[in-house]
Amino acid sequence: MQYLVEMIQGNFINTPSEGIALIELYVMPTLHMAKKLQAENKILSGGALAAEIGFAFIIEANSAEEIDGIIAGFPIWPRMRTKVTPLISFEGREQTIQNRLQAIKARMAERKNQTS
Repeated sequence: MQYLVEMIQGNFINTPSEGIALIELYVMPTLHMAKKLQAENKILSGGALAAEIGFAFIIEANSAEEIDGIIAGFPIWPRMRTKVTPLISFEGREQTIQNRLQAIKARMAERKNQTS
């Protein structure tokens, strides 16, 4: 299953020293790990957010536990606000909508037959 992962830095950086530590200890190792996961086809697409300290990417995982383990393994994870959204394929959504459409049409036909 595919998931949209959004990680946004939640704390303000108050000093240059904090900025250096954030980059060296968290950002760079996270970028290296993300590139590795992308090479392994676990991260399918994504990147760093423009003009914001954060990342957004689509990740492939077989379970909630797997995605939790991957995300918790990012060095920057404890410093981020993270949102994970399961994604449904366009084909899956199309089938769901098609089924709903057919059910609505059947109910309308049934009501029409009952009033006739």
